Amino acid sequence: MAAKIRKGDKVVVLTGRDKGRSGEVIEVRPTEGRALVRGVNIVKRHQRQTQTQQGGIISKEAPIQLSNLAVADPKDGKPSRVGFQVLDDGRKVRIAKRSGERIDG
Repeated sequence: MAAKIRKGDKVVVLTGRDKGRSGEVIEVRPTEGRALVRGVNIVKRHQRQTQTQQGGIISKEAPIQLSNLAVADPKDGKPSRVGFQVLDDGRKVRIAKRSGERIDG
């Protein structure tokens, strides 16, 4: 099945602590069904000092479940479901169901 959420997409969080916040997808983990979103689901981690990295408490993004994310509509930025459309030249593109706009080229 084709991926509905991909790296680089602008997404909106639907549920949880960060509900309503939006950000760009940094990484998608399809086997886990999770994604990393920039600026969303920030957690604090205790980091041991190494030769290259300073130790201390660092903040980083934790993976968030794909079912809790929705692609932001290119027209108004509100959450939208994703559909697929086959163009005349045979390419399959993603469209936002909310407005009918194409998400990717």
